[in-house]
Amino acid sequence: MKTRVVMVDAERPDPQAIAEAAAVIRAGGLVAFPTETVYGLGAHALDAAAVGRLFEVKERPATDPLIVHLAHIGQLGQVAAEVPPAARALALAFWAGPLTLVLPKKPVVPDVVTAGRPTVAVRVPSHRVARALMETCGAPVAAPSANRFSRPSSTRAGHVLSELDGRIDLVLDGGLTPIGVESTIVDCTVSPPVLLRPGGVTREALLAHIPDLVVGGRMARADSPQRAPGQLARHYAPAARMTLFEGAPAAVQARLATEARTLVAQGHRVGILAPAEDVLALAPELAAHAASGRVRLQAYGRRATPGTAAAALFDALRALDEEGPDVMLAAGIGAEGLGAAVRDRLLRAAEGRIVNV
Repeated sequence: MKTRVVMVDAERPDPQAIAEAAAVIRAGGLVAFPTETVYGLGAHALDAAAVGRLFEVKERPATDPLIVHLAHIGQLGQVAAEVPPAARALALAFWAGPLTLVLPKKPVVPDVVTAGRPTVAVRVPSHRVARALMETCGAPVAAPSANRFSRPSSTRAGHVLSELDGRIDLVLDGGLTPIGVESTIVDCTVSPPVLLRPGGVTREALLAHIPDLVVGGRMARADSPQRAPGQLARHYAPAARMTLFEGAPAAVQARLATEARTLVAQGHRVGILAPAEDVLALAPELAAHAASGRVRLQAYGRRATPGTAAAALFDALRALDEEGPDVMLAAGIGAEGLGAAVRDRLLRAAEGRIVNV
């Protein structure tokens, strides 16, 4: 049976559509919905059976915990046993918004949500469809990204359906998600707090409130429980093998051109994912290979405006992957501001393969 799709206005979601989706979640079903970051796949967070089905549908390892979404900060007491001062300061500053806080959990939160750890990752989304859904559900909603495990996240409903059609109950189609990369995750169960995943709230913005914030995060293995989502070495990955190239823009462009020519000579079809400035510079260099179909250039935003790069990243990555290259080469945009989140996603999509030029 095909998954039901309900169109919703991102700014003024239809209450009837939201009520239908909330009823599905309360009954133990699975609903994909837009947030300001990416599409989430929601299940009733306090229903262990529903959350178990979510893991099964996504083919997600039980060691990778979920983020619990709330309608507002006043619901924190439903899932968190304690809210340290640093966590409260960050919540007041950035909620509703793309920030997830790791806190001590209450026993009512099933272990399947938290990978058996005594902590829970929590956030309050700002997207009006997501907020309306949380409010109407009247319950916490566990929601990882709405895609198969380790695949690029979904930033439009079509991405969700391409992987999960017939496996979930409902999709609320609210159009393209605005930020395009997942939430920032900060572990507030330790002092000083630790930044585990860069995302929609930048490190620079966090430091204004938590000056002693520690930058953590790691390339973890899937065989042990994780502190938070987004820690695994392979994540957000295309089907093709990817390598990330970093350095001065001109040097990266020259290296990408050289690598592409070498790979084509070896018989490969090459996909290049890069900021628009790089694609513009590479187009004349690789025109003959592009015309023959051996090289495909795919732009994602601009180096000069990291927000555009973040918003376009997963859409561009999926579009390039659908062309079926054997090998992908990617260029980053730096690591300042939202560039840090883009770099993190590209590095994990490449399973840590990085070349500094």
